[in-house]
Amino acid sequence: MTRLTVDGVYQHIRGVCFKTGPPGTVGAETEWLVVDADDPTAYVPGDRVRALVAAVGPPSGGSRVTYEPGGQVELSSAPFGTLGALHAALDGDIAHVRTALATDGLALAGQGVDPVRRPRFQADHPRYACMRDYFCSGGFPDAGLAMMCSTASVQVNLDIGADDPDASRRWRLTHALGPVLVAAFANSPLRAGRPTGLRSSRQGIWTELDPCRTLPVLRDGADDDPAEAWTRYALDARVMLVHTADGSWVSDPGMSFLEWLDKGEPCEEDLTYHLSTLFPPVRPRGWLELRMIDALPGRYWPVPVAVATALLDDPVASRAAEAAAEPVAHRWAEAARCGLSDPPLAAAARACFAAVLDALPRLGASDLVPLVDEYARRYVERGRCPADDPAPDLREDPTWPR
Repeated sequence: MTRLTVDGVYQHIRGVCFKTGPPGTVGAETEWLVVDADDPTAYVPGDRVRALVAAVGPPSGGSRVTYEPGGQVELSSAPFGTLGALHAALDGDIAHVRTALATDGLALAGQGVDPVRRPRFQADHPRYACMRDYFCSGGFPDAGLAMMCSTASVQVNLDIGADDPDASRRWRLTHALGPVLVAAFANSPLRAGRPTGLRSSRQGIWTELDPCRTLPVLRDGADDDPAEAWTRYALDARVMLVHTADGSWVSDPGMSFLEWLDKGEPCEEDLTYHLSTLFPPVRPRGWLELRMIDALPGRYWPVPVAVATALLDDPVASRAAEAAAEPVAHRWAEAARCGLSDPPLAAAARACFAAVLDALPRLGASDLVPLVDEYARRYVERGRCPADDPAPDLREDPTWPR
């Protein structure tokens, strides 16, 4: 098995994580808390959820159903050539899972952090046990367990870019848009039954975590080559876990990936696994994975997908987004704390949503205009986000089938 060098890491990242090609596909991953529809404070056993979903078979739209360590359900779409096709397929797959759970009185709740229940670890895969142990040994036990077991998001997956200059542009733009997306879709003001003082407690949890693997890769206005920046980030990050040749798992071996390279031990498979344990807000995986958006009330999950896609893929909207987002690209903390009550972020969000509404028909996604416009009128134009709504009575959520 060939051992890696620093140059080998860079070549892998350049060729795999930043593989360029004509943009045009979009994917999404929606995470959901699972609650008892009659008692949202009750814990729901993960085995019960798995059995209900397995009983109805796989979703017809091709989404992959997986489970997070606290029992959250994740639906990961296939890549689609249009926003409309993605929306139709993933919306149907979410309804498929929602209906399966409703037969036993359970429901999907779209919130960035569990507002009532404390974290409860339910995973049995050794990867998650190692991850939990890593965060505990590294001094992040509360934030680590909360991240794993109590958070949910909408993740948007978009192409790297047509060529290297386009990839650099999209890389810079997704980072600049990060605070705008955090603020516009903040939906987690409560945690374990208490207000946190943040509109996005989920973003706050990520900020509390191990900074070598959760801070943005692009910071302080740096204009680095994306592949070089991601290579440095990966080399400097601590190794979270090692899957040994004899099949065992070792948590927190106490070294960075660069230090592991110096020992001459890791191979390309180890690098691939290491990269999967890094969680910056924008993560390159052969596509750009936008990870900073809170899970939203059921009807609104398509909105951030439409917004991010239009702002990256439509040339006119991209230029508007670059101008709007650049002045607030550093306002991550303000986005989590204030949402759109922060005037600079509110101005940026209004400009971005206006550009999106203009762009969606050009992208063949006119059917999404009414929903995005509804969200803009309800929240963005009023300097609000879902976290500013009164706490919902989950038992009366009309998106849950009875």
